[in-house]
Amino acid sequence: MKKLFEINPALDRAACARRFAERGRVQVRDVLTPETAEEVAGILRRRTRWGLATRGGDGEATPPVSLRAHELAAPGGGERANKAALAAHAASARGDYGFRFAHYPMVDALQNRWEPDGPHELLLEYLNAPDFLQLARDVTGIDSLVKADGQATLYAPNHYLGRHIDSHVAEGWRIAYVLNFAPQDWHPDWGGYLLFLDDEGDVVEGFRPRFNALNLFAVPQSHLVSYVPPFAPLGRLAITGWLRDR
Repeated sequence: MKKLFEINPALDRAACARRFAERGRVQVRDVLTPETAEEVAGILRRRTRWGLATRGGDGEATPPVSLRAHELAAPGGGERANKAALAAHAASARGDYGFRFAHYPMVDALQNRWEPDGPHELLLEYLNAPDFLQLARDVTGIDSLVKADGQATLYAPNHYLGRHIDSHVAEGWRIAYVLNFAPQDWHPDWGGYLLFLDDEGDVVEGFRPRFNALNLFAVPQSHLVSYVPPFAPLGRLAITGWLRDR
């Protein structure tokens, strides 16, 4: 039987752990076997019904907006999407927190049975399986990691994720992860970089979207995903989420 998700047995976990210990973040390249990386990428490219995630400001008064694919296709769906996107852009123009990207929230899909026994449920199961969790423990040195949430994400032209820190420590968030499946030839001019900032707003490190690369970083930590310009191709694919200790 063809495997869907298999950790690359040749990974140098000790080297990745040293890098993480030095900086609180690391990019683990070639994290899956080539065959299973292509399988996951195929699910994201061809079997994911993308919705839209936006946010237009900080605080409880401006909660995130999530529109499912069928809501976008329904009458008035385009208008709702445009309104939400404009609110995100206006917030970002003020210097407030904003974002806009396509997504498929896999935890919500599982809990609400959007696609029972579909491939995204299986992917979420693999992310919570011993092999992936142990890789995260080995690299981060945090033995208390017990579960992962996750969403499929697509950064297409005009998409971005504003600067924030992921401060939900009380909810058990310890490590943020980005499992990348961007095209192999992703060019720096196309944006979509995961950038880390210091207290003065200077970029101290950036990770290029690389096919079959896993970004792990401790939270809270100031970061963003840089704007994807209109001329970029479609698109920066990934599975993203948080590894939790409860």
